[in-house]
Amino acid sequence: MNPLIQDVTDRIAERSAASRAAYLERIRRDGAAAKAKGPARAHLGCANLAHGFASASAEDKPALRGTAKPGVAIVTSYNDMLSAHQPYETYPPELKAAVRKAGGVAQVAGGVPAMCDGITQGRAGMELSLYSRDVIAMATAIALSHDMFDATLLLGVCDKIVPGLFVGALHFGHLPAIFVPAGPMASGLPNKVKARTRQLFAEGKVGRDELLDAEAKSYHSPGTCTFYGTANSNQALMEVMGLHLPGSTFVNPHTELRHALTQAAGRRAVEITAHGSEYTPIGELVDEKAIVNACVALLATGGSTNHTIHLVAMAAAAGIVLTWDDFARLSRVVPSLTKIYPNGQADVNHFRDAGGMQVLIGDLLDEGLLHADVMTVAGRGLDRYREAPELVDGEPVWSPVTGGSSDLDVLRPVAAPFSPDGGIHMLSGNLGRAVSKVSAVKPEHLVIEAPARVFDDQLDLLTAFEAGELDGQDFVAVIRYQGPSANGMPELHKLTPPLAVLLDRGQRVAIVTDGRMSGASGKVPAAIHLSPEAADGGPIALVRDGDVIRLDSAAGTLELLVPAEELARRTPEGRPLSDAQWVGTGRELFAAFRRMAGHAEQGAGIFGLSGAESPHHGPGLGFPAEAGASHLESGAPVAAQHAGLAR
Repeated sequence: MNPLIQDVTDRIAERSAASRAAYLERIRRDGAAAKAKGPARAHLGCANLAHGFASASAEDKPALRGTAKPGVAIVTSYNDMLSAHQPYETYPPELKAAVRKAGGVAQVAGGVPAMCDGITQGRAGMELSLYSRDVIAMATAIALSHDMFDATLLLGVCDKIVPGLFVGALHFGHLPAIFVPAGPMASGLPNKVKARTRQLFAEGKVGRDELLDAEAKSYHSPGTCTFYGTANSNQALMEVMGLHLPGSTFVNPHTELRHALTQAAGRRAVEITAHGSEYTPIGELVDEKAIVNACVALLATGGSTNHTIHLVAMAAAAGIVLTWDDFARLSRVVPSLTKIYPNGQADVNHFRDAGGMQVLIGDLLDEGLLHADVMTVAGRGLDRYREAPELVDGEPVWSPVTGGSSDLDVLRPVAAPFSPDGGIHMLSGNLGRAVSKVSAVKPEHLVIEAPARVFDDQLDLLTAFEAGELDGQDFVAVIRYQGPSANGMPELHKLTPPLAVLLDRGQRVAIVTDGRMSGASGKVPAAIHLSPEAADGGPIALVRDGDVIRLDSAAGTLELLVPAEELARRTPEGRPLSDAQWVGTGRELFAAFRRMAGHAEQGAGIFGLSGAESPHHGPGLGFPAEAGASHLESGAPVAAQHAGLAR
């Protein structure tokens, strides 16, 4: 095992010891009860149970009424508006039949919302996107709260859906859980052409019809978008954590293999319940090693920066304290091994065809960069994920992938990486701490020192661009009051095309923000997720137009080049919208989330650390504020609550 990988894992385990032990004690108690008492529904009262099978089919009702067959919950994010989730329409009957064949009985226990960041980019709805992760976690808990179930099949793909399902499932950590992917759509318009068309539209050189035609050729059928954004990063991480069946991640929808893998997941869910011989509760599977494996895979593939937030929240749900310092240390020894758009021109289908997850996982294992001794839904040991499925007489059969990458422009071995360190860097300085995705940024753009142009709303920057006010100058765009407690921390991907235009004209430009950028954002250098945020009194609220900022993504520094004594005399400018102003598109329903959300560095959520429910670990590992007050209005301190936890 690489010594630094092992050291990071040990540090995580040490700082998480108390909370992880408390979490495991709880789920092991529930697991022991499940083993002793038989299928969960067997100890429901008669009225409770009758409600639970009243609408069941004639085929399943006798099994549900009886107490011999394990029950499997299906929690689905199906809707037919979003391409990634449309394939789930047919999954419940397929899964029910597979579970029935394996000796169990399955029910759709509930649905969770699934919103699309691609549709809401630059719009009010995007301000609900990150909050939806915690809504999904709560909806998952509601679905499982009926105590009818012995395992869970989780149907989710995109940005907040997988992390939300993951967090919700961990709060029922004694239950086994398998994520069942839907797969990516077939390749459409090349990503380079799509990106160029967006820039031409931003410059006014093509019209809406041309842009819409390009977008429609890119996003053209059921399945995930094919670029390597948060959705496909989710899928890669679920496989490397052992929560998918091996090789199932990037199989296209509505193919014979896809259907066979879906049915295999249903059968496997029955086999790993407490009533079989391979009991695999998700709360035991997701341990410190699995979390580190996820971080390594994220860095090696140059995945979505959103996971520097999501993985912190996901780990916390299992009683594990993951910090940005862990990402920074891992990035020193984890090389960049893929070039998938926006880090390159290939898409996830090309990555799969080059060898995909099996070649990637195998090489990382061989080089000691992944923990091999872990639980997975396929059995003990990550070596199982070197195997790829193929159809034999209509059934998936797994065999080891022994060759390397078939396309070194897309996937490389550790011995010959695209870059010797990970694709995501952590930044720190007198503006706070931030994240920078460097895998898609040209080396000559990794360092910039330029005057600030300050905006309190992304639309103001777009207006300035359209008016020509940003032409012919180098600048660092500072977009503030975009954090979790200000307005839900929306993605600011809408800013990428205009800033990319300026970059291509030879201007040196960059972004510094307490908001997020999309997993699809690429070549514009950016310091994002800045913590503490402006709404919590972070130093970004002190920046003025013309202040010089130095962003050095290579060295990991972010500095406001203003004398300390001058900063000490300043007071914050601007402020987040009040609850009374933050209305429309349902945002007013989420005012409580703004008051409860923790810092980005703590996962930007409203939940505490499992196993550490104490005053130190309050809601969202953040600051409880008085009703009607933002963090800033409540006078909350800006120091991160994780201070002292990281060694």
